[in-house]
Amino acid sequence: MSQKEITTILGPDASFDGKLTFQGALRIDGRFSGEIHTEGTLVVGERAVVEAQIRAGDVIVQGRVTGNISASGSLEIRGPAQVHGNLDVGSLLIEPGSVFEGNCKMGRREDASAANDASSAAQ
Repeated sequence: MSQKEITTILGPDASFDGKLTFQGALRIDGRFSGEIHTEGTLVVGERAVVEAQIRAGDVIVQGRVTGNISASGSLEIRGPAQVHGNLDVGSLLIEPGSVFEGNCKMGRREDASAANDASSAAQ
């Protein structure tokens, strides 16, 4: 995934609790707890600690995330990231040196529906 230009940053000394919605691309380098909703890109920096339910277009994790992640596009878990939660993503990349603990559903829902229809028709 090409990383879009970051338009907003939650810095390393910042802490935020609540519901966050945004457009474009956001980078979190501090602490966040709550919910994140966007069709844009979320980048979780290497020192970030995020405890949230995340729904985004694309997500890049380099820090620590605890909570479920739903990415309509892609999710990249880059070393030394730690992700603890369930994933529902279009595509997934997990680099060596990172940790993922949870369940994952990957792929487009339309593709899954088409595959189920083709399987049913073949029987």
